[in-house]
Amino acid sequence: MSARMKDIAVDLGVSLMTVSKALRSHKDIGEKTRALVVQRARELGYRPNWIARSLVTQRTDLVGLVVPDLMHSFFAEVVTGVAKRLEPLNYHVVIANSNEDVVSEARQVELLVARKCDGIILASAQPAARGESIRILEEHKTPYVLVDRRPRGLEAHYVGVKNEEIGVLATSHLIERGCRRIAHIRGPEIPTGVGRLTGYRSALNQHRMKFRPDYVVTGQHSDAAGYQAMRELLRLRPLPDGVFCYNDPVAAGAMKAILEVGLRVPGDIAVIGAGNVHYSDLLRVPLSTIDQSSSLIGETAAELLLECLNSKNTGPFRSVFIEPRLIVRESSFSG
Repeated sequence: MSARMKDIAVDLGVSLMTVSKALRSHKDIGEKTRALVVQRARELGYRPNWIARSLVTQRTDLVGLVVPDLMHSFFAEVVTGVAKRLEPLNYHVVIANSNEDVVSEARQVELLVARKCDGIILASAQPAARGESIRILEEHKTPYVLVDRRPRGLEAHYVGVKNEEIGVLATSHLIERGCRRIAHIRGPEIPTGVGRLTGYRSALNQHRMKFRPDYVVTGQHSDAAGYQAMRELLRLRPLPDGVFCYNDPVAAGAMKAILEVGLRVPGDIAVIGAGNVHYSDLLRVPLSTIDQSSSLIGETAAELLLECLNSKNTGPFRSVFIEPRLIVRESSFSG
């Protein structure tokens, strides 16, 4: 028979409530007491009865995390940040992948709500407010925090970057490197894609450079789409001498297309992406990019969700913006 919380309490000479709070890393319990309880629980072979516990506490210690693409290392790093913050507090993170599909996203959210997740962190594929996912969350009064994407017109807790700033930072860098015919491979019609396009246009305007609609093509979010979009740009005359890509996978595809036709990066066309994914410096031409501190986004979103879960007063919605950083590598700077 496995040990019970009562056994731990008797063994240590503390109350059952103290043991319960210590095992949940409750803020009322000091670190020394918590460590002592956790160590004794491990020594006695204590295993929590999660079903019984949730019936008493009305909490499952489950947090749902819905992302649009787990193959994209940006979101994998967001997941890592969330887990880093929540797992030491004995929360279990349930991860779902929506594949950038609003119907799949709503289904995943509904399943997580049905599993009584205490809260949900969501990188939404919804383009505008009051999509089905948000309706489900609000109907069931499930606390949630948005990361990376915030549907237009939606007031909610949010952690991410200002995508207009990414567009301005990336495009301004290419201008400062001497590029004068700067193209943009834009992302999908979601807030991140729209914001980065807005920033691109704003940077051109700030530097009194003409915006050319034919220099903007849709590349969505994958390397294959970036490759095809760049092939379209390579048919233009005059050729672009710089390209700001929606994200790093799109930029990797764009560079492949440029190199394939015998042009040089950055000698003929400079390239910059966004996201600073883990392989960006390992490409044939190391990629300049805008770092979004993806792991920090995950940690901060988890912290904000914890505040929602531990506070009876929901208070005003909070938006936390992480400062984007320019990372210059060989794809935009030949030294």
